[in-house]
Amino acid sequence: MGSKFFKVAAVILLVLFSLFSFSPQTEAANSKYVTKGATTSKVIALTFDDGSDGTNINKILQILSTNKVKATFFLTGSGAKNHPQPIKNITAQGHQIANHSYSHPDFTKLTAAQMKAELDKTEATIKGITGKSTKPLFRAPFGASNAKVLAAVGNAGYTHTIQWNIDTLDWKGVSSTAITNKVVNNVVPGTIVLMHTGAGASGTPGALQGMITKLKAKGYTFVTVSQLLKLPASTPPAGGTKYTVKAGDTLYSIAKKYNTTVAAIAAANKIPSPYVIRVGQVLTIPGKASPPPAAVIKYTVKAGDTLYSIARKYNTTVAKIAAANKIPSPYVIRIGQVLTIPR
Repeated sequence: MGSKFFKVAAVILLVLFSLFSFSPQTEAANSKYVTKGATTSKVIALTFDDGSDGTNINKILQILSTNKVKATFFLTGSGAKNHPQPIKNITAQGHQIANHSYSHPDFTKLTAAQMKAELDKTEATIKGITGKSTKPLFRAPFGASNAKVLAAVGNAGYTHTIQWNIDTLDWKGVSSTAITNKVVNNVVPGTIVLMHTGAGASGTPGALQGMITKLKAKGYTFVTVSQLLKLPASTPPAGGTKYTVKAGDTLYSIAKKYNTTVAAIAAANKIPSPYVIRVGQVLTIPGKASPPPAAVIKYTVKAGDTLYSIARKYNTTVAKIAAANKIPSPYVIRIGQVLTIPR
């Protein structure tokens, strides 16, 4: 009787161990809700939400470039699809990009599957345009968020949901002076400012120069949201490739994907049990890391363009553009021709 009891108990314990070992694979930590940086340093993050038209992107980029300021752009997939070149310009100038959904719905009214679809479609669209990921930052459309949203967003690999502590209300068409004063008069260390890129925010481009000048005079420096939150850089170290665990992954499937072994991945990441990994966990894949492919910039020739003006726009040379596109004469380009801009 005693022997039978111990056998049954052993089976139960084995089942429980299996359940607890594998359950973390289907859950990730909730996305962290952030309204400002927790710092006493005079740093500020300018952020811009991009919707369907992106009318003012290039104007905004020009002012940021002139002042050597880096910002964070929260991009919608539908907007990026409508105006891909300005989106390329954002990343080409070294600004941070993040996910703002595909079609700008209220996430509190969506199922977890619908939220994931919105995020994944945007990530695929932006990666296709820029070669860069929108992770790990998300901003909810309309700022609408709750516990269900934070859980679904975290499970999709977005570790931080970014709100703001200064809303310029620029989308209402308020004046440049009102936007500047709203920011300058309310800034505190760690401030996150919300602005927009669309035509409705007509005062934003005109507000930026005065805003930046006055904030610098107050001793503030400008950072991206990831810099503000001191998040790790997205570029993997030379020692290995980075991989973010997705639902359904096992160490075996990841090892097979990267032509390595379970033991090697477990050792590189100090994983005590090869059966316990969690969705959203970032693993270092041992071995020689391949450099990420460079983002390819494409430019469509417009009326009045010359190779010299295009080269100057992208800080390259006529000879390099001509060579990259096999142009026999640098004086002969045609309207509508799509050029590859060498990096």
